[in-house]
Amino acid sequence: MKKAFFKLGLVMVLVALFAASCAAPAAVEVPVEVTRIVEGETIVEEIIVTATPVPEEQKAFRIAFVAPSSVNDMAHSQALYQALLNIQEEMGGPDALEIAYSEGMFKIPDAAAAIRDYAAEGYDLVIGHGSQYGTSVAQIAPDFPETSFAWGTSLDTFQAQGVENVFAYQAESQQGGYVLGTIAALMSESGVLGVSGPVEAGDAKLYVDGFEAGAKAAKSDIVVNISYTGSFSDVSLMAAAAETHIGAGADMLTGSSQSVVGAIGVAKEQGAYWFGTQWDQTELASETVMASQVYDWSGIVKDMIAAHKAGVMGGKAYTLTFKNGGLVIGYNPAVEVPAEVKDAADAAIQGIMDGAIDPLAIPAS
Repeated sequence: MKKAFFKLGLVMVLVALFAASCAAPAAVEVPVEVTRIVEGETIVEEIIVTATPVPEEQKAFRIAFVAPSSVNDMAHSQALYQALLNIQEEMGGPDALEIAYSEGMFKIPDAAAAIRDYAAEGYDLVIGHGSQYGTSVAQIAPDFPETSFAWGTSLDTFQAQGVENVFAYQAESQQGGYVLGTIAALMSESGVLGVSGPVEAGDAKLYVDGFEAGAKAAKSDIVVNISYTGSFSDVSLMAAAAETHIGAGADMLTGSSQSVVGAIGVAKEQGAYWFGTQWDQTELASETVMASQVYDWSGIVKDMIAAHKAGVMGGKAYTLTFKNGGLVIGYNPAVEVPAEVKDAADAAIQGIMDGAIDPLAIPAS
């Protein structure tokens, strides 16, 4: 008479697999070796059982950023915040991407303390969203080798100093500046443009230089008056600069930083047009803002997340350009821009992407 005995181990395997089946919806086939005894001869067979594996716990990726202005500043900080919100939605919500921020961090010691606190709390990526934060990031990052840091606008990752966990990013804002300068020169009736920058550094200076280059390439006799307030945050200084430019005959104005709300208000009151950068500023003056250069940081932040997950903590520098979609020109539909002017703007964009136009090269007068 044949006797067949299945080892107790099979029963235990099946019980364990059954219990696991309650944890996930997707079933998989699992090979299990079974030993049975037939008339004293040991035979090893393989059978297939169906069960569902226990999923690994998925933790949210955690990003914190420190910004010099508010996250609704219609400029530098809002551009990054909106990019993070877009990525969060794309990834599946707060359970997949956790976002924290500290805004209004104009004082560098306060910003440095916030950056260090976020790293100590275990955030995966901590961003110092201002060129003034570079020294702080370089000093803090080595203390937290498992945390990725990022800062901008700059291309320095501090690898020359032995730091390996810092990303850097910069908007090639001279590209959009060149295009907006082209539009402003062709639209100006007075032949005078007014430009108000905050400080001569980072993407602010790149934008101003690009705007001047584009304007003079479009109209050789255009006058471009440039001033710097020395402050990213002083709204009254920016307003005063706009008044000075209009007093000198400017009918087209532009400027950079979160303080431009002051200049836009003056332009609105005195009937001048405004060109925005970093964010679409139409909402501030719907009949005054003619066009804006908009930053989209989504692509580079997503790459930072992917790099960190792959074990690359830093050492990469990123740029926003027309070619990679990080820079976009948006027109205000409430302000008419003739087709031939838009064609000239499109030609400038294509020339920049092709390398035929250097947006920082001011034509010889």
